Amino acid sequence: MSDSRKGKRPLVADRRYPKKATKKPVRKAPTKRRKAAPKKPQRNIFVRLFRWVMRLICWVTWRVGLTVTAAVALAVGYFWTTLPDVNELLDGRARGSVTLLDREGDRFAWRGDQFGGAVMADTVAPGLKNAVVATEDKRFYRHFGVSPRGVASAVRINLREGRGPLQGHGGSTITQQTAKLLCLGVEYEPSEWESEAAYVADCRRGSLQRKAKEAIYAMAMEAKYSKDEILSIYLNRAYMGGGAYGTEAAAQRYFGKSATDLNPSEGAMIAGLLTAPSRMAPTSNLQRSQERAATVLRLMGEQGYLSDAEVAKWQQTPANLSPAARRKAGGYFADWVMSTGPEFFTRNTTEDVIIRTTLDQRLQTAAEDALKEVFETKVREGSKAQAAIVVMSADGAVRAMVGGRETRVAGVFNRAIQAQRQTGSAFKPFVYAVALELGYSPLDFVDDEPLTLDIPGSGRWSPRNYTNTYSGRVTLTKALAESLNIPAVKVSESVGRDLVRRVATDFGIDGDMADGPALALGASESTLLDMTGAYAGILNGGSSVTPYGLIDLRLQGDDEPLMGTGGGIGERVIREQAARELIWMMEKVVSEGTGVRAQFGGREIAGKTGTTQAARDAWFVGFTADYVAGVWMGYDDNTPLTGVTGGGLPAEIWRETMLRIHEDVPARPLPLQVPERAKRQAAPAPAPQPAPRQKEVPRTTEGLIEMLVRDILGGGRSR
Repeated sequence: MSDSRKGKRPLVADRRYPKKATKKPVRKAPTKRRKAAPKKPQRNIFVRLFRWVMRLICWVTWRVGLTVTAAVALAVGYFWTTLPDVNELLDGRARGSVTLLDREGDRFAWRGDQFGGAVMADTVAPGLKNAVVATEDKRFYRHFGVSPRGVASAVRINLREGRGPLQGHGGSTITQQTAKLLCLGVEYEPSEWESEAAYVADCRRGSLQRKAKEAIYAMAMEAKYSKDEILSIYLNRAYMGGGAYGTEAAAQRYFGKSATDLNPSEGAMIAGLLTAPSRMAPTSNLQRSQERAATVLRLMGEQGYLSDAEVAKWQQTPANLSPAARRKAGGYFADWVMSTGPEFFTRNTTEDVIIRTTLDQRLQTAAEDALKEVFETKVREGSKAQAAIVVMSADGAVRAMVGGRETRVAGVFNRAIQAQRQTGSAFKPFVYAVALELGYSPLDFVDDEPLTLDIPGSGRWSPRNYTNTYSGRVTLTKALAESLNIPAVKVSESVGRDLVRRVATDFGIDGDMADGPALALGASESTLLDMTGAYAGILNGGSSVTPYGLIDLRLQGDDEPLMGTGGGIGERVIREQAARELIWMMEKVVSEGTGVRAQFGGREIAGKTGTTQAARDAWFVGFTADYVAGVWMGYDDNTPLTGVTGGGLPAEIWRETMLRIHEDVPARPLPLQVPERAKRQAAPAPAPQPAPRQKEVPRTTEGLIEMLVRDILGGGRSR
């Protein structure tokens, strides 16, 4: 019997899960041993450390940012509370202005800080408003007072150009520039600052701390005011060159119109001044200002304010100055008028002042053109010689004044009023005025012959004539006409130097008079203005004259003047008859004597030449029936003139000036008086009449001799 279990598998329970097949490890070729990777626990430490540092930075940054934001908010809030009403910020000048009007009431000069009146951004000409925004801050209406993009761009440009990050371009917005104009709320107090310039320099500081404060102040302004209100402050306070503060003053100064009436070309020119007001001012360089305006117009086109056609149109028709601004006349005159008024209403005024003056702009231009023409045509090129001109009416009202060859200037040395120069023979009319006042006749005789005087303390003095010749017995009229020195000294010594000195002083020649006999020859010094005024006294009949240029002064907006003129005709110095006879003598100077070059147009002219010792000064002062004019020529350093006398170039400058002045002015005779003896000499000889029968011609020798002596003596007296 066989065993049934043989060859059978044992009874074993099946595995629930099949056994995975295992692969025999495959032997790999040996490789280079690589650096063991850091253990996992170490990697986790660095990650956790990095995350902790980042969380710390975020935690600190968040809290610092929150703190800074809170601090900025508090600072903005503080400045917000200090900002006044916008209307109080429109005029921020530390001093007032002076506007000078000519005799017709037209503006011709400005002094001080000119402010034409407040304007608002929504009332000025659109061309001006858009030009300012396009030039200064094209994102003005989109930022909150500070433009990070603008700052970053400015820093990049500065670094690229080799400057510091805050040097050069600032990236300031209009709001920041306005904050700077307000000096971040610090008002000017004269007692706290060395000068106004020091205050302005402090306001313009560009330190990092200052920039931060400026940004905060700008944000406070953005919170307090609207965009147009901020722009209005800027338009009213920005300096525009030429002493003009604000766009209204600039519009009036350069174009003679309001800022509301400007066209795009004029608005672009004013906007172009903001980068460099003094250098870009059209009164300084019109072409440069027009080129800058063309750039502004291009920017306006790029930003959509103007079409391409409009840009081309206004670039082709650039803005031009008004006639008054273009002439820029009367700078010397304006400076003189400012010096004659009270300082608290002129140089140091805190108000806006209007001064009406005697200036005639036509006459002023005539004098400037005459001086220019003579120096260009009759003076050697490169000459440093100077000249001055004063024109006035017989009452002392100054109509024109030129204080030097550079006529388009202001605030410089004025040779017409500041140069004290020896008068030379131009002083002689006052010597003869005394003689005529004492009863001398213009036809009285004086000997022109060698003369020597003993002067106590100085020794012997022998005056000589300019020609070093002698004319013998001459009339007072001929002595003056030919400017003979010895007769003038003799007359002065005869009538008394003290009297000559007093009459000259009463006529307005101010200054120390010479003590010796050289007084008669003009050894004393005077200004051209005083000499011209003294001659005006002769023309008006012998009364003193105080030259004046100020007619009245009033505050802007007032109708009643605060003060009137301080000059005009004063007290009588010599009799009217003596003055008229002196005019007759001075007319002979021009018609027959040393002043013949002053003749023009067949008019009656009276005057006197003057040349000082060594020709350091040359004068011609004279008048027609309408105007008195004086001309001085010389060097500032007293260098002698070469080949120039008073009857030469000064007389020609005088003639060219008066020729232009008298255009379309009817000729009038001078108020002169011809001496009776001169009338008799000029009268035609009467027809011979038969001798009366009752009188017989003496037949004796004694009778003939007696008649001859009588005729000779009578003839001598008639000459």
